[in-house]
Amino acid sequence: MSTPGSDLPAHLHALAGMEVVDLRAEWCRLYRCHPPRGVRRDLLELGVAWKLQEAILGGLKPAARRRIAELSATIASHGNLATARTVMPKSGARLVREWRGETHDVIVLDHGFQWRGRTWRSLSKIAREITGTRWSGPRFFGLETSARDRSSPSLVKEATNA
Repeated sequence: MSTPGSDLPAHLHALAGMEVVDLRAEWCRLYRCHPPRGVRRDLLELGVAWKLQEAILGGLKPAARRRIAELSATIASHGNLATARTVMPKSGARLVREWRGETHDVIVLDHGFQWRGRTWRSLSKIAREITGTRWSGPRFFGLETSARDRSSPSLVKEATNA
């Protein structure tokens, strides 16, 4: 099978009629390695279809690749995704937390956080400064949630240019 051009739908449709031997050969051509042993026909088709679409339509954006890497690391360290989720807001986002009647605003920077006119490397150090005790900064500011409190509203507000 040649690399598809504007005829991608026809090439994808043709995969259903290919012999397994031909699908395996196409996999080798596209991935530059042999498919895993014992992989089923339907997975061969999906893998080849993915690579064909990627060649024509483009692959994942860098942000999606980073997110997948983060999720993979979370699974590797915690065993599943339900045990820990940390959302890192974009630079310019504003984190707001009220503690003992005082509202604390933190601005997310490219390499750190700004609070009370100072730049901090760690949200946890800011949380400790606010509370006087050791806290997980992401948890204190509502970025990391446990399975039971995922239904709580987020405390992250995007910065506005007003």
